[in-house]
Amino acid sequence: MSMIRDLRAVVRPSRPAPHKDSGTYDTTRDHAASSAVVDCGVYRDGVRVAADRPLGPHEAMRLVRRDGGFVWIGLHEPTEAEFAGIAREFGLHPLAVEDAVQAHQRPKLERYDDSLFTVFKTVHYVDHEELTATSEVVETGEVMCFTGRDFVITVRHGGQGSLRGLRHRLQDDPELLAKGPSAVLHAIADHVVDGYLAVADALQIDIDDVETEVFSPGRKGSPRGTDAGRVYQLKREILEFKRAVLPLVRPMQLLSERPMRLIDPDIQKYFRDVADHLARVQEQVVGFDELLNSILQANLAQASVAQNEDMRKITSWAAIIAVPTMVCGVYGMNFEYMPELHWRYGYPVIMSITVAICLGIHRTLKRNGWL
Repeated sequence: MSMIRDLRAVVRPSRPAPHKDSGTYDTTRDHAASSAVVDCGVYRDGVRVAADRPLGPHEAMRLVRRDGGFVWIGLHEPTEAEFAGIAREFGLHPLAVEDAVQAHQRPKLERYDDSLFTVFKTVHYVDHEELTATSEVVETGEVMCFTGRDFVITVRHGGQGSLRGLRHRLQDDPELLAKGPSAVLHAIADHVVDGYLAVADALQIDIDDVETEVFSPGRKGSPRGTDAGRVYQLKREILEFKRAVLPLVRPMQLLSERPMRLIDPDIQKYFRDVADHLARVQEQVVGFDELLNSILQANLAQASVAQNEDMRKITSWAAIIAVPTMVCGVYGMNFEYMPELHWRYGYPVIMSITVAICLGIHRTLKRNGWL
């Protein structure tokens, strides 16, 4: 048995401990994730450490463990193979790694032993000349954030929601960035919620336009069903927006109210402002949903009223036409003995009586609002 154990020890290569710096660096570990890495930087005392070449995730972490600071790694839609090496290096939880790779997650905050995993839904308003029944008004993406003692890993999914500008703004504020990874987490949350505010303001304009058109008095020439389709499509887009905003309320409350080991106390105060802005957006989104329900019901009621008016008009004209139809039917039976059949003034008298009856019916129906 001892010979077998010795043989296994020779055949199986030993894996170096991730937290030890042997003085050498294997670039093949960073090559697997290079296609997904958008940016990778080491920050020390709020300033990005200058490098003569782009750093890989493993090399950047090696420098942090040797000299201090923290590393911020930005990834865009990594595959499982591209993310596997980074997950091992930073000791990320397998469940969080699975969520980060697969995307389509609900906004949430999960706490693990040495890291926080936060999911944000980014929302982008799609400009359009005219709102139609098939307009895509809201586009969503995702930003996942792994926050540790000395690292921040952001994973972005979707074509919008880039964090490049945010990174540059943070680098221009060394005092805030010196607070560490929690400052980056707050900046991302603030950036996402500010995007919600902009989208809410744009959606307010669309809702006002739809409301004005639905309740406008001069809509007789508009095609039937157009307004209902537009309102329903806008309601679907609001629902997509609602799915991004409402689940994030609880995580922001936890970050702003409950002390956490990985969140700097000074940064926690800033999360309260983000939570307040998010609460405002939540109220707007819920109000939008209720308002669109009312607009949709009003539009359907207007359609029912219009149909009733059409039916009343059709019924009124049918009643008027019934009088000459009855007279013509009586005199078309070709009987020999009929009233006033051989009288010279019989025809004009009958026609005059018919017209008088029709005019009387028309006046009565119009006075009652049927015509």
